Amino acid sequence: MSIPSFGLGTFRLTGQAVIDSVKSALELGYRVIDTAQIYQNEADVGQAIAESGVKRDELFITTKIWVENYAADKLILSLRDSLQKLRTDYVDLLLIHWPAPGNGVELPEYMAALAEAKKLGLTRQIGVSNFNIELTRQAIDVVGKGEIATNQIELSPYLQNSKLTAFLKEQGITVTSYMTLAYGKVLKDPVLADIAAKHKATVAQVALAWALQLGYAVIPSSTKRENLASNLLARDLKLDADDMARIAKLERNGREVSPEGLAPIWD
Repeated sequence: MSIPSFGLGTFRLTGQAVIDSVKSALELGYRVIDTAQIYQNEADVGQAIAESGVKRDELFITTKIWVENYAADKLILSLRDSLQKLRTDYVDLLLIHWPAPGNGVELPEYMAALAEAKKLGLTRQIGVSNFNIELTRQAIDVVGKGEIATNQIELSPYLQNSKLTAFLKEQGITVTSYMTLAYGKVLKDPVLADIAAKHKATVAQVALAWALQLGYAVIPSSTKRENLASNLLARDLKLDADDMARIAKLERNGREVSPEGLAPIWD
């Protein structure tokens, strides 16, 4: 079981913008595409993939179940709808998007439905997103140790989530970092700019390389072809111990996303 380390995010992209982004990314060599039911772009992503000519078995596609589809009698039906939109028989990774405590569907019910989707061959791997330590423990209790491939969490130089990431590492669960650039806020950071200048790199490349060096998967998005190409180069950027230590000091619990009713109590 493995999660590819570098992919394309599609959050907030719809219509022609996401079609162009996915097509450009695939032309540039990306093979991992991350979407979600709530992004309302699965059909656009499916169209872009179909038109790209890239074979399905070369791709790693992730989607996420939205909270209104967590009930046992809805989750698999909604996934089949997502698969139809994506024009595929299966996804490589299926995630519960938010824990959504108190939304009327308890964790054991939706995690069992997620495991059933895997058993049916509708997804190759399963995981969670935005889960804290306690909820991740509960999810493991339902589906079994070794079954949760990743916890996709907000993570950036400004929000390093050290307790949660240490727990996930201990459990053998891959960390997938979203919003690694903190909505672009880290791009203006003087420390990151200094490290970027030292390596003749961009600040975005430094932030992504930092996450990759910590063993996290990243899924940056962009509508600009040049940025998509530039982001890929983060895979070849090697930061030294001093760079990593300087970035570690940028922690400020700078969380950008915590929707009421969906988010857990954060660690």
